[in-house]
Amino acid sequence: MRLHRLDITAFGPFGTAQRVDFDELSAAGLFLLHGPTGAGKTSVLDAVCYALYGAVPGARQSGQGLGLRSDHATPDVRTEIRLELSVAGRRLEVTRQPPWERPKKRGTGTTTEKAQSWLREHDSVAGSWKDLSRSHQEIGEEITQLLGMSREQFCQVVLLPQGDFARFLRADAEARGKLLGRLFDTHRFAEVEKRLAERRRAAEAEVRAGDTALLADAHRMQQAAGPVVEEPLPDLVPGDPGLAGSVLAWAAVARSTAREVLTVADCARGAAESAQAAADRALDDVREVDRLQRRFTEARERAARLEQHADAHRDARTRMERARKAETVAPALELRDAAEAEHRRAVTEETRTRAALPETYAGAGAPGLAAAARKAAEELGGLESARRAERRLGELGAERASLDRQERADEDVLQDAESWLGDWEETRAGVEARVDTAQEAAARAEQLAVQREPAFKRLAAARLRDELAQDTETAHARSLAAREQATEAHARWLDLKEQRLQGIAAELAAGLVDGESCAVCGATEHPEPARKIAGHVDRETEERALAAHRSADEKRAEAERRLGVVREALAAATAEAGDASTRRLEEQAEELERLHSEARTVASGLHAAREAREQAEREHERRLTAQQEAARRVAARASHRDSLDREKASLEGELEQARGAAVSVSARATQLERQVALLTEAADGVRAAEDIARRLKDADARLADAAFRAGFETPQAAAAAMLDDVAHRDLQRQLDAWQSEESSVRAVLAEADTAAAARRPPVDLRAAERAAESASRRLRDTASARDAAARRCAELNALSTRATGGARRLAPLREEYERVARLAGLAAGTSADNERRMRLEAYVLAARLEQVAAAATVRLQRMSSGRYTLVHSDDRAGRGRSGLGLHVVDAWTGRERDTATLSGGETFFASLALALGLADVVTDEAGGVRLDTLFIDEGFGSLDDQTLDEVLDVLDSLRERDRSVGIVSHVGDLRRRIHAQLEVVKGRTGSVVRQRGV
Repeated sequence: MRLHRLDITAFGPFGTAQRVDFDELSAAGLFLLHGPTGAGKTSVLDAVCYALYGAVPGARQSGQGLGLRSDHATPDVRTEIRLELSVAGRRLEVTRQPPWERPKKRGTGTTTEKAQSWLREHDSVAGSWKDLSRSHQEIGEEITQLLGMSREQFCQVVLLPQGDFARFLRADAEARGKLLGRLFDTHRFAEVEKRLAERRRAAEAEVRAGDTALLADAHRMQQAAGPVVEEPLPDLVPGDPGLAGSVLAWAAVARSTAREVLTVADCARGAAESAQAAADRALDDVREVDRLQRRFTEARERAARLEQHADAHRDARTRMERARKAETVAPALELRDAAEAEHRRAVTEETRTRAALPETYAGAGAPGLAAAARKAAEELGGLESARRAERRLGELGAERASLDRQERADEDVLQDAESWLGDWEETRAGVEARVDTAQEAAARAEQLAVQREPAFKRLAAARLRDELAQDTETAHARSLAAREQATEAHARWLDLKEQRLQGIAAELAAGLVDGESCAVCGATEHPEPARKIAGHVDRETEERALAAHRSADEKRAEAERRLGVVREALAAATAEAGDASTRRLEEQAEELERLHSEARTVASGLHAAREAREQAEREHERRLTAQQEAARRVAARASHRDSLDREKASLEGELEQARGAAVSVSARATQLERQVALLTEAADGVRAAEDIARRLKDADARLADAAFRAGFETPQAAAAAMLDDVAHRDLQRQLDAWQSEESSVRAVLAEADTAAAARRPPVDLRAAERAAESASRRLRDTASARDAAARRCAELNALSTRATGGARRLAPLREEYERVARLAGLAAGTSADNERRMRLEAYVLAARLEQVAAAATVRLQRMSSGRYTLVHSDDRAGRGRSGLGLHVVDAWTGRERDTATLSGGETFFASLALALGLADVVTDEAGGVRLDTLFIDEGFGSLDDQTLDEVLDVLDSLRERDRSVGIVSHVGDLRRRIHAQLEVVKGRTGSVVRQRGV
């Protein structure tokens, strides 16, 4: 993996867009990333991690999401990280935009936009970028698969955090195990331990559950047997020997006793069933005789009621017969009523149509009215030609009016065109002048833009120069104050130390004991021990003074370092800004900005001026064309107007003769059309009234004949005898009910069984029911007893079968539990067979740590001039577990000691060697992905010059096969030794990066 370019916008301390060219920095193989504390050196590494994995390193994860945004960025600039890199032979570009809280486009307040990601790949053949994905999940999976490392592994392997490895050297086995577990992904072995423990617990639970279930089945069998089995259940608990045999033997006795009770219950139920059958047959006989006797009595009562209503039945039957005769007269009656109604309507219509006619036609018959209608229709047909002429005359007037309007419009067009074309030359000169002015302003704006950027850079440098001048004075004052405080603290410590030495005899005398030797003279008697005087200085007071002296000296060194950094920055800003005052530079920049804005304002009208010129030319062409077309239309319109005048005079003479006394031919035609319609309607009404009168007379004759044949004296009598549908249905229903009731009564009285039962004495139904109920109750009791005995036998059989199966299954489960328990104890390190008490995961990690120690030793020996070697140790620490010990072998003494005993500088290059070795092992673990870019963070300040040279030589050797290493450090000596540098400079408006290649 090689990094090429990193673009940072509004991220962390960087308020504006910054670019880091790793190709330029990597040309030398070794480059330095430096800057003051808090400037943002680590934020550059965070940006690389965020671009690849969408998250910053673990220690800074609290800054995810909206917290990644720079406080120095303007509200309209979105946070964005873009990283270009090569991995696995592919050149990729990853772009990340975290969630952004931006101002609303409408109204006040803010709105949050979602995070976005892009992944592109460079096509070397086409020479362009192609999009691969915009999904966060897909991009994360693709990057992880290509790198072969998780985010935690990447942060440990590529961004080597020296502080973490220094803690790793001093940590105990548990802390080392956590770090190695994250890097080498050994959680699967921990899962094996967990699964074995879970299986052990599950097997133990199954064994205990089997014993408990067997005893539970025994108690259920005891409850099911009840008082039938007198022998008590053995007093047993889970785990007792012979538990299964005792339970199964007691179950066999209970089953045998229950079967004997079931046989006795079967015999009792059979006897009860026979007694109930006899009682049921006797009850059925008594119920049948009682039913027949009651049926005969009810039939006699119904026959008496029919006899009482016999006269009403005869009257209803006579009325029904007359209604049926009248039904034959109904069609004639309906026909006569319809004819009468139609005659009334025809007479009314005739009266209405005659009223609309003139008085001359009041007594005319149908033939006379029809002849008058035909005469009026013939006159109407002769007016058709005159009506067409009248319509044409109206069209001529409309055409003449249209010609007048067109003539006025053309006159307006000609006048407007002549007026506009007269001013054309002046208009064209004006738009050409606008275009020329805008083009000159555009050229002037480009010239001013070239002058504007250097002026603003000098102004920014001058402002920074002024700020740094004030900071230099402040830092110088603080340095002097810190130096004075350090001197005072040093003098006070020396004074206290001298006072303590003067009174050291009293301090030693305080520890003398009679009979024990003095630490100074060796005497066992102490006749006159020294006494502490007032103001005696003890060891604790001296140590506090020494700590204060050291703290003051550290503050002095820090103040001097800060003063040097500020002075260096002031010199750079002064070199860029020059000797001109900030006020002068501001005036020059403002003047350039004003001139540039004015030129841009004028130049912005160039497009509009060109469009105005093109529009004016198009308008000139349009006006000229319109003038020529209007002249042609005026010439053609004169001849058309003359032909219209001649046609109008001819038509007016023809129409004056055709319309007569009417206002117009159309009015005359309307009068004739109405006259024809009225005469025709009146003739039709007279003929219809005459026809309907003849039909009414025929209907009267047919009605009288039908009534006579039906047996009625008059048609009115036949109409009175008729019934409507409702009355007819009610009367028919009464007659049918009477006939049905009469037939039913005769059928019941004719039954032989009913008559025979009526002759017998009344029976006692209640006594027979009581006897049958008593027999049924005895049967239910015996059946319940038999069912209870059967259920008891079935339940005992089922429980015995389940208990037998449970006892058979329990034996292999107990064997499985013992085998799994041995394996779980061995994997967890609690078994006696595991002598070193090493867990399975610790055993795997110990092998990885041994590889890491071997890889780290190769570089550690070179850094320490062959003195130190890292070795893995699996010795137990006290009563704890073993497997993850790490020792250092000192070649000068030949002794092996713990890494926690190393000094500060030794700890640094030991942890650096460990980090590089771990990077090699993790890289091999991840599939051998080549890491062409590494970063090492801090720790070089604890090295002397010789050790620093050796460490840099080791790092310089990493450049083999085109590998580059970035060092993150404050050490000033590294700036002289490493020429390729990336400096992060902080300011009031945010940090910026400055890059310097070889």
